[in-house]
This record gives sequence, structure tokens and C-alpha cells, in this order.
Amino acid sequence: MTISSIDKSQRTAAKVTAFAYLISFITVIYTHYGILWRLTTGNAAETARNILAHEQLYRICIAGNLFFCVGVFVLLTALYVVLKPVNRGLALLAAFWWLVWDFMWLLMTLNLFDALRLLHGGDPLQAFGADQLQALASFYLHKGFDAYYIGLLFWGLASTACACLWFKSRYIPRALAAFGIVSSAFAVGCSFALFINPAFDKIVGLGWFDSPMGLFDIALSFWLLFKGLKPSGIPEART
Repeated sequence: MTISSIDKSQRTAAKVTAFAYLISFITVIYTHYGILWRLTTGNAAETARNILAHEQLYRICIAGNLFFCVGVFVLLTALYVVLKPVNRGLALLAAFWWLVWDFMWLLMTLNLFDALRLLHGGDPLQAFGADQLQALASFYLHKGFDAYYIGLLFWGLASTACACLWFKSRYIPRALAAFGIVSSAFAVGCSFALFINPAFDKIVGLGWFDSPMGLFDIALSFWLLFKGLKPSGIPEART
């Protein structure tokens, strides 16, 4: 049996994949570059003042993170529906890696909550001075970066697996799928290198770790949105 005929559920899931990624991407770009990066600085006291002065904006950032987590869960489910006929085992493994990436974002969101709680003080924290609470809050904010790069490893693994399935299926142009494989594997390699050598970001800038993979995801989303899936004609994979 072949999977040359694509059923309605796959076509619907492909559209959901595109919308889920693009909406989630826009949300996280706004919340982190438009809000969080504006409020946080290298100075703990200044960061604390910024957050407390714009607490509502900071809470919108937290809500945006949660919205992103929901979007990733929708994304991984839709991707599984699309790619399951190609290879169910690999599609399931990719979905699990996406789930780990989602979980790391939840941890980052909890760190944001913890930082805000520290800055507000309260009865359990009366033993600490204001400068100590600000330093602890800054520590929790920076913990989020560690969680991100651990999550990036699993995002890269999930994206690599999905790109391999896209390449095999011919649902999208093979050149685009090949770019997805290379860019995703690059993100995985950069993450491992950073864990082994903390100075690796001096060799390859942190912004380059995930940018090529992000470009692939954007291009894939627009392709699925406007072109949809093409019949592959390859044999259907067995469980």
C-alpha cells in the first residue's frame, strides 16, 4: 500500500501545523524581545525596578510563554498526524522530543514567576535584604537561559527527525527538507558544544544556534499554508 493519497485529516493537520507555529512564533518573539529583553539588564537592581514598575507587562510576558507552550503542544500533535504514515515510530519519537522542549519552556515560565515572587518579598522572605532578593531574582531569570539551551537540544532533535520524515515523504520540496535536516542538526551540535565548552558562544554566536532552524520552520509553515501537502507515492511504513 502507498501513501500517495493524502487523507483529509493530514491536510487539515498540515494547516494546523502552519498556524500553530506562526502564531506561537510571533507570540514568543513579542514577549521576549518586545518585553522581557527591555525589562532585564545586566544590573540586578535596575532589572528589579523595571519589573516592578512594569509588572503588568511582565505578567503579559508570562502569559505569552504559557500561550507558546499550548501552541507547541498543538504543533506536535498536528505534526504527528501528518507524518505518522511515513514512519510511525520516528514520528512518535519526534513528538516526545517536542514535548520535552515544551516542558523546558514551562520551567522557564516558572522561573519568571519565582523571580517576581522574590521581588515582592513577603513574610517567608523577611530574613533577606532587598539587594539579596534582587540578586536571587536575577539568578532565577538567568536560569531560564540554561533551560532554553537544554530545551534547544530537544527542539533540534525533534526538528531533525521531522525534517527526515519530510524528506522521505516528499510532501514538501526535498531541498527545503534537506535544509531542515542540516539546520536542525546544526542546532543540536551547537547545544552539545555549549554544554561541553561554555566559551563556544565566542566561536558561534548564540543567535546563530537556532536562527537557521527557525528560518526552516517559517518557510515550512508558509509552504504548508499556501501549497499544502504533495502526494509522495512512497510505500506506507509499518508500525
